[in-house]
Amino acid sequence: MTTEIIGYLAAILTTSSFLPQAMQTLRTRDTKALSLGMYAIFTVGVLLWMIYGIILNNHAIVYANAITFILAASILGFKIYNCYTKRE
Repeated sequence: MTTEIIGYLAAILTTSSFLPQAMQTLRTRDTKALSLGMYAIFTVGVLLWMIYGIILNNHAIVYANAITFILAASILGFKIYNCYTKRE
């Protein structure tokens, strides 16, 4: 039980630490300062963590990474759009 609590606390903290930047980027759609390469690698990494959590049937890993994946993929989408439409 203690291990599960630690997992959920870690999931809450890491996911919530990502929220302010994600919300600002989604609100302003300004991705100029973000690295396309870093965000692409980060998004794939989060997806793989989510898959890993599914394989382990670990809900804390799955939930945290599902939320982070949705946010990161949205930001990555804006970044790619901005790069290819020359909005940066």
